[in-house]
Amino acid sequence: MEIIVALDVDNIFQAEAFVDLLKEKVKIFKIGSKLFTSEGPNTIEMINKKGCNVFLDLKYCDIPSVISSAVKIAGEKNVFAVSVHISGGKEMLEKCVCLKNRPLLWGISVLTSLDENNLKEIGVFRKIDEQVETLAKIAKEVGLDGVVCSPREIGIVKKIGGLQIIVPGIRLTEETDDQKRTLSPKKAKEKGADYIVVGRPIIQAENPLTIVETILKECSPQF
Repeated sequence: MEIIVALDVDNIFQAEAFVDLLKEKVKIFKIGSKLFTSEGPNTIEMINKKGCNVFLDLKYCDIPSVISSAVKIAGEKNVFAVSVHISGGKEMLEKCVCLKNRPLLWGISVLTSLDENNLKEIGVFRKIDEQVETLAKIAKEVGLDGVVCSPREIGIVKKIGGLQIIVPGIRLTEETDDQKRTLSPKKAKEKGADYIVVGRPIIQAENPLTIVETILKECSPQF
């Protein structure tokens, strides 16, 4: 299992400081909407120059031609992986899958900030487990490389098979915030996560490197 550190910071200078601090232990960094809106593609170039990989987590969802073009550009910029909403539909996903020299395609299932009441508000009346299963099956059918799901649904995606499992909503304590479906790094690994995405518990820590080292130690086979 690998750690992806979410660089949910205000600017490229803060992002670069975290990459420099953590790059000996972490090889993949996530650029989300906040940092990308602030600094744009320069953040991708900066991380690549440091010898690390970029997970561009912009959760693409639009008409097929627009999203396939965006994914193509991401590949040209040496992005390691991008996120696409599985709910964007098969045609959108298939147009991305067939691209040459593309990044890994990781499909968003149900955001970790949502619960079943939130799904009902947008007209989805399945249970979260059922919705994740439905979307993960689509991801496998069209040939996505992985599925992004909360730690609570790892087993569902693992049972479908053939998909990398990328897990946000990782928390080190039982704290409450806008992530509603969370687990610890160790439990996520035990359930079968291939990648865990960790943001606030690392970047808001007094000593981020110590937190990374603690996670790695707890998740190592010898621990």
